[in-house]
Amino acid sequence: MTDIPESPDLDEDDGAGGEEPIHEARLWRDVGWTARVIKNEDDDGWAVEMTKSGEVEPALVGPWTMGRDKKNPKPLDTSAFNTLVKTAAEVLRRHEQQLHAQMHKQITVNTDTGRVTVMLDIVPDEYDPYATLAAVDEYGETLASVRTSPTFKLNMTSATAWIANGYRKPGQ
Repeated sequence: MTDIPESPDLDEDDGAGGEEPIHEARLWRDVGWTARVIKNEDDDGWAVEMTKSGEVEPALVGPWTMGRDKKNPKPLDTSAFNTLVKTAAEVLRRHEQQLHAQMHKQITVNTDTGRVTVMLDIVPDEYDPYATLAAVDEYGETLASVRTSPTFKLNMTSATAWIANGYRKPGQ
């Protein structure tokens, strides 16, 4: 009787976004990321680009170390790849935080009736961008919500004026 090797379970998740892991000197793909060592176009050195699975553009491009021969790049390894994944993921996380901060602003105003938190949430729709201006009291009860221009500048002056104007849509 001949032993037939078992085929790998194709349903098993390898953690690489459905792609087979690759561990080569200049190409490393695993855990949903691809590291590719490339020739640095600006000089004689090398660079590494980190691309998340499913994305077209790299999340991170940075210099890569030369090997001992001072001509070829140092080969990728597990430790370097793990560090690159951590760094690239942090870059994406910071980008998402910055985008969130640009699209969601809030200011708290002290009024005669208590503290009011005014929030501006921008919806960057390609065809019809807009913003929602909302006010909640200190107990979390919604006092008002209006749709406004995505270019509305929320600051202490504009928030106070909106409250004093009876929460009417700005510009009216």
